[in-house]
Amino acid sequence: MCSFGHRSTSLLGLLVMLQATAATAADSANPVSPASAPASFVNDVMPILTKAGCNSGACHAKAGLGQNGFRLSVLGFEPAEDYEHIVYEARGRRISVAAPDESLLLLKATARVPHGGGRRIDSSAADYQAIRRWIEQGAPPPSADDPDLVSLAVEPVSMTVSAGATAHLQVTARFSDGGTRDVTGQAVYESNDPARAEVDADGTVRIQKLAGRATVMVRYQGLVGVATFAVPAGPPAPMPKTRNFIDDLVFENLTSLGIPASPESDDSVFLRRVALDITGTLPSADRAAAFLASSAADKRERLIEDLLQSSEYADFFANKWTALLKNRRDDSSDLLSNFAFHAWIRDSLLTNKPYDAFVRELVGATGNVISSPPVTWYKRVKDPKEQIEDVAQLFLGVRMQCAQCHHHPFERWSQDDYYGMAAFFSQVGRKPSSVRNEDFIFHKRGPASFPNPRTSAGVKPVALGAVPQPISADEDPRLVLVDWMVAPSNPFFSRVLVNRYWKHFFGRGLVEPEDDLRDTNPPTNPRLLTALAEHFVASKFDLKELVRTIVNSQTYQAAGGIEGNQWDMQNFSHASARRLPAEVLLDAIDKVAESTSSFADLPTGTRAIALPDTSYNRSSPFLKAFGRPEGASVCECERSSSPNLVQSLFMVNAADIKAKLSSPQGRAARYAREDRPDSAKIHELTLAAVGREPTMHELLVAAIYLGGAGTGKGAEAARKERFEDLIWALMNTKEFVFNH
Repeated sequence: MCSFGHRSTSLLGLLVMLQATAATAADSANPVSPASAPASFVNDVMPILTKAGCNSGACHAKAGLGQNGFRLSVLGFEPAEDYEHIVYEARGRRISVAAPDESLLLLKATARVPHGGGRRIDSSAADYQAIRRWIEQGAPPPSADDPDLVSLAVEPVSMTVSAGATAHLQVTARFSDGGTRDVTGQAVYESNDPARAEVDADGTVRIQKLAGRATVMVRYQGLVGVATFAVPAGPPAPMPKTRNFIDDLVFENLTSLGIPASPESDDSVFLRRVALDITGTLPSADRAAAFLASSAADKRERLIEDLLQSSEYADFFANKWTALLKNRRDDSSDLLSNFAFHAWIRDSLLTNKPYDAFVRELVGATGNVISSPPVTWYKRVKDPKEQIEDVAQLFLGVRMQCAQCHHHPFERWSQDDYYGMAAFFSQVGRKPSSVRNEDFIFHKRGPASFPNPRTSAGVKPVALGAVPQPISADEDPRLVLVDWMVAPSNPFFSRVLVNRYWKHFFGRGLVEPEDDLRDTNPPTNPRLLTALAEHFVASKFDLKELVRTIVNSQTYQAAGGIEGNQWDMQNFSHASARRLPAEVLLDAIDKVAESTSSFADLPTGTRAIALPDTSYNRSSPFLKAFGRPEGASVCECERSSSPNLVQSLFMVNAADIKAKLSSPQGRAARYAREDRPDSAKIHELTLAAVGREPTMHELLVAAIYLGGAGTGKGAEAARKERFEDLIWALMNTKEFVFNH
């Protein structure tokens, strides 16, 4: 691309200069007025085009190619390039200095000539006059003398308002020359929750009837700000007794919003909930009966400790991390590496390896799959750009993908930030190892840098928001990156992990999505997220301690919704029912039916939560139907929890489910053979399936149904079928397929 200096010698450039000279000569005969003050392409024109949506991805910034022959950079982050497209392309027809109102830029924007985007600017508006003034002044290009935007102030920053109220935002831009400007009319607004707060293009916020918190994002040029609105449901309500700092901060937030907190759940609900959340496993009938019968004051705390020390805890959370770290199998040659990687993850969790050490071993992995199993990650994620995108999203809660091509629209990260992070992985070397089909991963000696394709300049390694640090040719940049990541002062590392685990136990993160922690996506309870992160760091990144702290809270142990909080989905006033994950549901069916599922290359009886990689979805229609992730991305959104018809058909009449129920070694067959009272079997079955004693009505109905099998010849077979029916009926209840 030519520079402006070279372009000025072209015919088009000369034409623009002549037009500008003529316009200036005409203006010199008139007194100077505010309207004739120098106009800035960067600070006057580009914000208007952004506000009008001209440089959005759906319009002239579409996929980097533009629309109908006219291309602009996304949200105006490359003004120098945009200037050339506007002024010099299309034979200079987009602007007319001699007749500004006849400029194609204005004719299209006001729809005075056909325009696929329709009218974007009103010809009587101040925005029209601002662009017209810039053209009239000769369409001056971006200049080094233009003051840079340094900060954006949004008022009010936070506000408590009543339902139905209206608030007006004011946005002030501060520039490098010390000047300020009211840019309320040029800023772009977006509400993160229109059901609570709608925002107009002029910054007017209309509060809806739904109580809670809503955030309005404000964007002007490359900066963003937020305004938060709290809408109380009513006066403060009494709160239950707190158990730890989590409750203090949750109840403080609920009090400010006038939302009551639900009381403590009963023992049966808590038992099943905490067992499923920590181990992905239903409590056995014996354990459920013993827990419900116990009168010990600390029985919940002791149960939590037992669950945390179990092998099922390691299996269940290894299942989670296996998917996030893309431990999938493309062919049989991956078997060794995938099994080794899964075993390393599981052993790390079983021994409670500190999270910072876990991440250091993964990101800085060196060697082959035998000596260092986490090098398997580098087998799945080979490109430095994909490596940094995964690391940033998974361990920092920063989605860097947008910044690869342009400045992130909702964040402060630029292309240089993206390639500065990618440079940390630029010296990862690989060569054949002594293990067949497996590479040896190592650090290649040399200076680390990664080219920015737009500028062709090599970008040195630099962490997000950090000052560049020299890295010698002998130093592995990945270890420098990890040092920055795990530092207690890092603003991302601990916050995204505690938010991820919070979502695991509550079904919703303090920030949602759980791996998109940015200024324009604030947490529903900022003080709680900070406190959890600080607690995690103080515990030396102890994952079990984090789990222990969360599940010991009254907030986690609360019952379901009550009057006054049933509608609340963001402030954790009550427990919300969550569908069992595919692996957990399959294991629960096997446990209740006393059956097993078979998986290739694994011993009989291997549970679904213990599968080493995601390839088993292909051979298990059940896991696929119920949304087990494929391990193609680091986003937990890949797991589907939405119900569908296929799932219903599986539970109702799938041949696999029927085979589990009717197995000669199954629970139904055992119950039919055993010489025990039916009431005892019904009690045991209900405890095994839903973790509670049957009600008198359930006991009576089940006993009558079983009694219909008779006692004569063939009674055992008939009773077996009736027990199958009872188990099938229980497995198809919402109480069974949901964790509540």
